This record gives sequence, structure tokens and C-alpha cells, in this order.
Amino acid sequence: MKKSYRVKSEIEFQRVFDNKNSIANKYFIIYQLERSQNVHFRVGISVGKKIGNAVNRNFIKRRIRQVIYHFSDSLKCNIDFIVIARPDVNHLSFNEFKKNLKHVLRIANLFEDDINEKKD
Repeated sequence: MKKSYRVKSEIEFQRVFDNKNSIANKYFIIYQLERSQNVHFRVGISVGKKIGNAVNRNFIKRRIRQVIYHFSDSLKCNIDFIVIARPDVNHLSFNEFKKNLKHVLRIANLFEDDINEKKD
């Protein structure tokens, strides 16, 4: 995923958090901020130390990026969102991980249209 698709700086993260628009399920929390000037969506990823050591946290971040990349064609383009992984995410297989992340993206209403969404 290109760097232009990422929310990187602390100020940008804080701007999304300050909007206080969040959706969650058992494994993920998503904060979102609508930005009309965006050409494409931007995503920030946060994985806390409770999930494990640095190797494990980076593994979870790579999985999140892979799932976001898979659904990138069907995500809304005018939005910044942050995905926060909860500690229980360690025990999921890749298919369960993808299913749960897709679920929280859907209830956050981040997909353009469910009909055009890629199949699993």
C-alpha cells in the first residue's frame, strides 16, 4: 500500500480521534473522519503492546494492511480511518481475521457499495 494511503502523523491521528466517530466489534475498533478533499481513503493502524512483542505487532499490522488492500477498490474515497487491533486478534486464523475486519468495516459504513465488493 502506498504511503499516500496512510495516516502517519500524530496530528492526523489526533484529528480522527477528536471526531469521536467510532465503531467496534470484539477484535477491532475503527475511528473515522470524513474529508471531502481526499482523492482516496487513508488508513492508520494502531496495535498496542498488549498484543505482544514487536514481531507479533508487526505481523498483525501486515495482516491489516493486506486485508485493507484486498478491499481497497470498494472502500469510500473521501475518508480517513484508523484501525485499532484488540488483544484477542492474536488467536484468529487469516480467514477469521479477514471476516472480522470486513465486518467492522461494513458496520462503519466504509464500503461504497456491497454489490461491487470483492468476494472472499
